[in-house]
Amino acid sequence: MDSRKMQWHHLPMILIIITATVIAVGGTIRIYDAGESCPDWPLCFGTWGFDISEEEQGAWWSENPDEIDSRGADHRYTSFQIFTEWFHRLLAGSVLGPLVILQFFIVRRKRESLSTESYRLSALSLGLVIWQGFIGYLTVKWDNEHWSVALHLVSALIFTLSLIALHISWQRDLGKKIPITLGEKTTNRLTIATFGSLAVLLVGAFVSTTEGANEACGVSGFPDSWPLCSGTLGFVIQDVIIQSQAIHRWLVITVFVILIWFGKEERWASKDNCIQKIANFGGLTYFLNMILGAAYILSWTVESGFYEWLSVLHLLLASLTFLLFASTLIIINFHGNNNVEEE
Repeated sequence: MDSRKMQWHHLPMILIIITATVIAVGGTIRIYDAGESCPDWPLCFGTWGFDISEEEQGAWWSENPDEIDSRGADHRYTSFQIFTEWFHRLLAGSVLGPLVILQFFIVRRKRESLSTESYRLSALSLGLVIWQGFIGYLTVKWDNEHWSVALHLVSALIFTLSLIALHISWQRDLGKKIPITLGEKTTNRLTIATFGSLAVLLVGAFVSTTEGANEACGVSGFPDSWPLCSGTLGFVIQDVIIQSQAIHRWLVITVFVILIWFGKEERWASKDNCIQKIANFGGLTYFLNMILGAAYILSWTVESGFYEWLSVLHLLLASLTFLLFASTLIIINFHGNNNVEEE
Protein backbone atom coordinates (compact mmCIF):
# COMPACT_ATOMS: atom_id res chain seq x y z
CA MET A 1 0.00 0.00 0.00
CA ASP A 2 1.25 3.44 -0.91
CA SER A 3 2.16 5.14 2.38
CA ARG A 4 1.18 8.48 0.88
CA LYS A 5 -2.42 7.31 0.83
CA MET A 6 -2.42 6.32 4.47
CA GLN A 7 -4.58 8.54 6.63
CA TRP A 8 -1.83 9.13 9.17
CA HIS A 9 -3.55 12.22 10.58
CA HIS A 10 -5.95 9.83 12.33
CA LEU A 11 -3.10 8.17 14.25
CA PRO A 12 -3.18 10.56 17.27
CA MET A 13 -6.89 9.81 17.77
CA ILE A 14 -6.22 6.06 17.60
CA LEU A 15 -3.50 6.50 20.21
CA ILE A 16 -5.90 8.48 22.41
CA ILE A 17 -8.33 5.53 22.34
CA ILE A 18 -5.54 3.07 23.18
CA THR A 19 -4.37 5.33 26.02
CA ALA A 20 -7.91 5.46 27.42
CA THR A 21 -7.93 1.66 27.38
CA VAL A 22 -4.60 1.56 29.23
CA ILE A 23 -5.97 3.94 31.87
CA ALA A 24 -9.12 1.80 32.22
CA VAL A 25 -7.05 -1.35 32.69
CA GLY A 26 -4.95 0.53 35.24
CA GLY A 27 -8.12 1.36 37.14
CA THR A 28 -9.13 -2.30 37.02
CA ILE A 29 -5.75 -3.25 38.49
CA ARG A 30 -6.38 -0.91 41.38
CA ILE A 31 -9.85 -2.18 42.27
CA TYR A 32 -8.72 -5.81 42.15
CA ASP A 33 -5.72 -4.96 44.34
CA ALA A 34 -3.37 -6.28 41.66
CA GLY A 35 -0.81 -3.49 41.60
CA GLU A 36 1.93 -5.75 42.98
CA SER A 37 0.82 -8.91 41.17
CA CYS A 38 3.92 -8.66 38.96
CA PRO A 39 6.58 -7.74 41.53
CA ASP A 40 9.40 -7.43 38.99
CA TRP A 41 9.66 -5.31 35.86
CA PRO A 42 9.48 -5.76 32.90
CA LEU A 43 9.09 -9.48 33.63
CA CYS A 44 6.37 -10.99 35.79
CA PHE A 45 7.71 -13.40 38.41
CA GLY A 46 10.70 -13.89 36.15
CA THR A 47 8.61 -14.84 33.10
CA TRP A 48 6.89 -13.15 30.17
CA GLY A 49 3.58 -14.86 30.95
CA PHE A 50 0.76 -14.40 33.45
CA ASP A 51 -0.46 -17.90 34.33
CA ILE A 52 1.70 -18.32 37.41
CA SER A 53 0.65 -20.73 40.14
CA GLU A 54 0.86 -19.98 43.85
CA GLU A 55 3.72 -22.48 44.10
CA GLU A 56 5.65 -20.69 41.37
CA GLN A 57 5.00 -17.37 43.07
CA GLY A 58 6.30 -18.78 46.35
CA ALA A 59 9.41 -20.10 44.63
CA TRP A 60 10.11 -16.69 43.10
CA TRP A 61 9.75 -14.95 46.47
CA SER A 62 12.18 -17.47 47.98
CA GLU A 63 14.70 -16.76 45.23
CA ASN A 64 14.29 -13.00 45.70
CA PRO A 65 14.34 -12.39 49.48
CA ASP A 66 15.05 -8.68 49.01
CA GLU A 67 11.68 -8.20 47.32
CA ILE A 68 8.81 -7.58 49.74
CA ASP A 69 5.06 -7.61 49.07
CA SER A 70 3.31 -4.95 51.14
CA ARG A 71 0.44 -7.41 51.75
CA GLY A 72 2.68 -9.91 53.52
CA ALA A 73 5.20 -12.60 52.65
CA ASP A 74 2.51 -15.28 52.23
CA HIS A 75 0.17 -13.25 50.02
CA ARG A 76 -0.53 -14.85 46.64
CA TYR A 77 -2.31 -13.54 43.54
CA THR A 78 -4.86 -15.15 41.25
CA SER A 79 -4.16 -15.63 37.56
CA PHE A 80 -6.76 -12.95 36.79
CA GLN A 81 -5.02 -10.40 39.01
CA ILE A 82 -1.69 -11.15 37.37
CA PHE A 83 -3.33 -10.99 33.93
CA THR A 84 -4.62 -7.45 34.52
CA GLU A 85 -1.13 -6.16 35.32
CA TRP A 86 0.40 -8.22 32.49
CA PHE A 87 -2.17 -6.95 29.96
CA HIS A 88 -1.62 -3.37 31.15
CA ARG A 89 2.08 -3.68 30.44
CA LEU A 90 1.43 -5.41 27.10
CA LEU A 91 -0.84 -2.61 25.88
CA ALA A 92 1.47 0.14 27.08
CA GLY A 93 4.80 -1.40 26.09
CA SER A 94 4.04 -3.51 23.03
CA VAL A 95 1.21 -1.57 21.38
CA LEU A 96 1.12 2.05 22.56
CA GLY A 97 4.87 2.61 22.80
CA PRO A 98 5.78 1.38 19.29
CA LEU A 99 2.89 3.31 17.74
CA VAL A 100 4.03 6.53 19.42
CA ILE A 101 7.52 5.94 18.02
CA LEU A 102 6.00 5.34 14.58
CA GLN A 103 3.98 8.55 14.92
CA PHE A 104 7.12 10.56 15.67
CA PHE A 105 8.93 9.32 12.57
CA ILE A 106 5.87 9.88 10.38
CA VAL A 107 5.54 13.48 11.56
CA ARG A 108 9.26 14.05 11.13
CA ARG A 109 9.05 12.74 7.58
CA LYS A 110 6.19 15.14 6.89
CA ARG A 111 7.88 18.20 8.40
CA GLU A 112 7.64 20.10 5.13
CA SER A 113 3.84 19.94 5.17
CA LEU A 114 3.27 20.00 8.94
CA SER A 115 3.90 22.82 11.39
CA THR A 116 6.71 23.07 13.89
CA GLU A 117 4.10 22.70 16.65
CA SER A 118 3.02 19.31 15.30
CA TYR A 119 6.62 18.08 15.17
CA ARG A 120 7.33 19.28 18.70
CA LEU A 121 4.15 17.67 20.01
CA SER A 122 5.05 14.35 18.39
CA ALA A 123 8.47 14.56 20.07
CA LEU A 124 6.81 15.49 23.36
CA SER A 125 4.45 12.51 23.19
CA LEU A 126 7.42 10.24 22.50
CA GLY A 127 9.28 11.61 25.51
CA LEU A 128 6.20 11.28 27.70
CA VAL A 129 5.53 7.66 26.78
CA ILE A 130 9.13 6.82 27.72
CA TRP A 131 8.63 8.76 30.96
CA GLN A 132 5.43 6.79 31.60
CA GLY A 133 7.33 3.54 31.27
CA PHE A 134 9.85 4.76 33.83
CA ILE A 135 7.10 5.85 36.22
CA GLY A 136 5.45 2.45 35.78
CA TYR A 137 8.72 0.86 36.82
CA LEU A 138 8.92 3.13 39.89
CA THR A 139 5.33 2.28 40.82
CA VAL A 140 6.24 -1.41 40.86
CA LYS A 141 9.59 -0.77 42.57
CA TRP A 142 7.99 1.26 45.37
CA ASP A 143 5.05 -1.11 45.87
CA ASN A 144 2.35 1.30 44.65
CA GLU A 145 3.09 4.14 47.06
CA HIS A 146 0.47 6.93 46.94
CA TRP A 147 2.83 9.41 45.30
CA SER A 148 3.89 6.95 42.60
CA VAL A 149 0.28 6.05 41.73
CA ALA A 150 -0.69 9.73 41.58
CA LEU A 151 2.36 10.57 39.45
CA HIS A 152 1.57 7.65 37.13
CA LEU A 153 -2.00 8.95 36.67
CA VAL A 154 -0.97 12.58 36.15
CA SER A 155 1.68 11.54 33.63
CA ALA A 156 -0.91 9.48 31.74
CA LEU A 157 -3.25 12.48 31.56
CA ILE A 158 -0.47 14.81 30.38
CA PHE A 159 0.49 12.24 27.75
CA THR A 160 -3.15 12.08 26.61
CA LEU A 161 -3.25 15.88 26.38
CA SER A 162 -0.14 15.84 24.20
CA LEU A 163 -1.94 13.47 21.81
CA ILE A 164 -5.06 15.65 21.83
CA ALA A 165 -2.92 18.71 21.09
CA LEU A 166 -1.16 16.88 18.26
CA HIS A 167 -4.51 15.83 16.79
CA ILE A 168 -5.77 19.43 16.87
CA SER A 169 -2.50 20.80 15.47
CA TRP A 170 -2.37 18.21 12.69
CA GLN A 171 -5.98 18.96 11.70
CA ARG A 172 -5.12 22.66 11.59
CA ASP A 173 -2.16 21.91 9.34
CA LEU A 174 -4.57 20.18 6.97
CA GLY A 175 -6.61 23.37 6.76
CA LYS A 176 -9.35 22.56 9.27
CA LYS A 177 -9.89 25.79 11.19
CA ILE A 178 -12.07 26.38 14.26
CA PRO A 179 -13.27 30.01 14.54
CA ILE A 180 -12.66 31.37 18.04
CA THR A 181 -13.95 34.78 19.18
CA LEU A 182 -14.08 34.92 22.94
CA GLY A 183 -12.98 37.09 25.81
CA GLU A 184 -10.14 36.66 28.25
CA LYS A 185 -12.55 36.08 31.15
CA THR A 186 -13.94 33.00 29.42
CA THR A 187 -10.46 31.58 29.00
CA ASN A 188 -9.70 32.26 32.67
CA ARG A 189 -12.89 30.50 33.74
CA LEU A 190 -12.08 27.49 31.59
CA THR A 191 -8.62 27.43 33.19
CA ILE A 192 -10.18 27.38 36.67
CA ALA A 193 -12.54 24.59 35.60
CA THR A 194 -9.59 22.60 34.22
CA PHE A 195 -7.43 22.82 37.33
CA GLY A 196 -10.44 22.41 39.64
CA SER A 197 -11.43 19.15 37.97
CA LEU A 198 -7.80 18.00 38.10
CA ALA A 199 -7.61 18.69 41.85
CA VAL A 200 -10.82 16.71 42.40
CA LEU A 201 -9.39 13.83 40.35
CA LEU A 202 -6.09 13.71 42.24
CA VAL A 203 -7.66 13.86 45.70
CA GLY A 204 -10.12 11.17 44.60
CA ALA A 205 -7.24 8.99 43.44
CA PHE A 206 -5.60 9.48 46.84
CA VAL A 207 -8.82 8.38 48.57
CA SER A 208 -9.14 5.26 46.43
CA THR A 209 -5.54 4.19 47.12
CA THR A 210 -5.62 4.89 50.87
CA GLU A 211 -6.62 1.95 53.03
CA GLY A 212 -9.80 2.69 54.95
CA ALA A 213 -10.45 6.06 53.29
CA ASN A 214 -13.46 4.83 51.32
CA GLU A 215 -15.13 3.75 54.57
CA ALA A 216 -14.11 6.91 56.46
CA CYS A 217 -17.59 8.45 56.20
CA GLY A 218 -19.24 5.23 57.30
CA VAL A 219 -21.09 2.49 55.45
CA SER A 220 -24.51 2.87 57.04
CA GLY A 221 -26.12 4.11 53.85
CA PHE A 222 -28.28 7.14 53.09
CA PRO A 223 -28.10 9.79 54.51
CA ASP A 224 -25.39 9.14 57.15
CA SER A 225 -22.75 7.87 54.70
CA TRP A 226 -23.87 10.15 51.87
CA PRO A 227 -24.47 13.07 51.54
CA LEU A 228 -23.43 13.30 55.20
CA CYS A 229 -20.13 11.95 56.49
CA SER A 230 -20.64 9.69 59.52
CA GLY A 231 -23.87 11.57 60.16
CA THR A 232 -22.20 15.01 60.13
CA LEU A 233 -21.21 17.58 57.53
CA GLY A 234 -17.55 16.64 57.94
CA PHE A 235 -16.34 20.12 58.79
CA VAL A 236 -13.83 19.01 61.44
CA ILE A 237 -10.71 17.42 59.92
CA GLN A 238 -8.48 15.75 62.49
CA ASP A 239 -6.66 13.22 60.28
CA VAL A 240 -6.07 14.41 56.72
CA ILE A 241 -5.23 10.94 55.40
CA ILE A 242 -8.12 9.02 56.96
CA GLN A 243 -10.60 11.85 56.39
CA SER A 244 -9.43 12.48 52.83
CA GLN A 245 -12.87 11.42 51.60
CA ALA A 246 -14.50 14.32 53.46
CA ILE A 247 -11.92 16.67 51.94
CA HIS A 248 -12.64 15.19 48.53
CA ARG A 249 -16.37 15.79 48.95
CA TRP A 250 -15.98 19.41 49.95
CA LEU A 251 -13.64 19.99 47.03
CA VAL A 252 -16.18 18.36 44.69
CA ILE A 253 -18.93 20.66 46.01
CA THR A 254 -16.72 23.75 45.72
CA VAL A 255 -15.83 23.06 42.09
CA PHE A 256 -19.46 22.20 41.30
CA VAL A 257 -20.66 25.54 42.69
CA ILE A 258 -18.01 27.32 40.61
CA LEU A 259 -19.17 25.50 37.47
CA ILE A 260 -22.80 26.43 38.16
CA TRP A 261 -21.80 30.06 38.62
CA PHE A 262 -19.87 30.01 35.36
CA GLY A 263 -22.87 28.48 33.60
CA LYS A 264 -25.23 31.14 34.94
CA GLU A 265 -22.86 33.81 33.73
CA GLU A 266 -23.23 32.26 30.26
CA ARG A 267 -19.61 32.88 29.47
CA TRP A 268 -18.84 29.45 28.01
CA ALA A 269 -17.80 31.18 24.78
CA SER A 270 -21.36 31.86 23.62
CA LYS A 271 -20.07 32.87 20.19
CA ASP A 272 -18.03 29.68 19.76
CA ASN A 273 -20.15 26.60 19.27
CA CYS A 274 -17.23 24.13 19.56
CA ILE A 275 -15.97 25.51 22.87
CA GLN A 276 -19.51 25.78 24.21
CA LYS A 277 -20.33 22.16 23.42
CA ILE A 278 -17.13 20.78 24.92
CA ALA A 279 -17.40 22.90 28.09
CA ASN A 280 -21.07 22.05 28.57
CA PHE A 281 -20.30 18.37 28.10
CA GLY A 282 -17.52 18.69 30.68
CA GLY A 283 -19.99 20.19 33.14
CA LEU A 284 -22.44 17.36 32.43
CA THR A 285 -19.83 14.64 33.00
CA TYR A 286 -18.80 16.35 36.24
CA PHE A 287 -22.39 16.29 37.50
CA LEU A 288 -22.91 12.66 36.43
CA ASN A 289 -19.69 11.71 38.18
CA MET A 290 -20.97 13.23 41.42
CA ILE A 291 -23.97 10.89 41.17
CA LEU A 292 -21.66 7.99 40.35
CA GLY A 293 -19.51 8.74 43.40
CA ALA A 294 -22.60 8.74 45.61
CA ALA A 295 -23.75 5.45 44.07
CA TYR A 296 -20.37 3.91 44.88
CA ILE A 297 -20.52 4.94 48.55
CA LEU A 298 -24.12 3.73 48.88
CA SER A 299 -23.36 0.42 47.12
CA TRP A 300 -21.66 -1.07 50.17
CA THR A 301 -23.10 -4.30 51.56
CA VAL A 302 -21.90 -6.65 54.27
CA GLU A 303 -21.65 -9.53 51.79
CA SER A 304 -19.72 -7.90 48.95
CA GLY A 305 -18.45 -4.53 50.16
CA PHE A 306 -18.39 -1.79 47.52
CA TYR A 307 -19.25 -2.31 43.85
CA GLU A 308 -15.71 -1.70 42.69
CA TRP A 309 -16.60 -1.48 39.00
CA LEU A 310 -18.32 1.79 39.91
CA SER A 311 -14.95 3.01 41.15
CA VAL A 312 -13.37 2.36 37.74
CA LEU A 313 -16.17 4.27 36.01
CA HIS A 314 -15.75 7.05 38.57
CA LEU A 315 -12.04 7.34 37.72
CA LEU A 316 -12.64 7.28 33.96
CA LEU A 317 -15.40 9.88 34.09
CA ALA A 318 -13.24 12.15 36.28
CA SER A 319 -10.39 11.80 33.79
CA LEU A 320 -12.74 12.55 30.89
CA THR A 321 -14.04 15.69 32.63
CA PHE A 322 -10.53 17.04 33.13
CA LEU A 323 -9.53 16.23 29.54
CA LEU A 324 -12.63 17.95 28.16
CA PHE A 325 -11.96 21.21 29.98
CA ALA A 326 -8.25 21.04 29.17
CA SER A 327 -9.07 20.42 25.50
CA THR A 328 -10.94 23.72 25.30
CA LEU A 329 -7.76 25.52 26.34
CA ILE A 330 -5.75 23.63 23.72
CA ILE A 331 -8.26 24.57 21.00
CA ILE A 332 -8.15 28.20 22.10
CA ASN A 333 -4.35 28.13 22.05
CA PHE A 334 -4.19 26.78 18.49
CA HIS A 335 -7.15 28.56 16.92
CA GLY A 336 -7.84 31.63 19.01
CA ASN A 337 -4.55 33.50 19.31
CA ASN A 338 -5.49 36.06 16.71
CA ASN A 339 -9.23 36.15 17.33
CA VAL A 340 -9.64 36.92 21.03
CA GLU A 341 -12.01 39.75 21.82
CA GLU A 342 -11.77 41.90 24.92
CA GLU A 343 -14.69 41.66 27.34
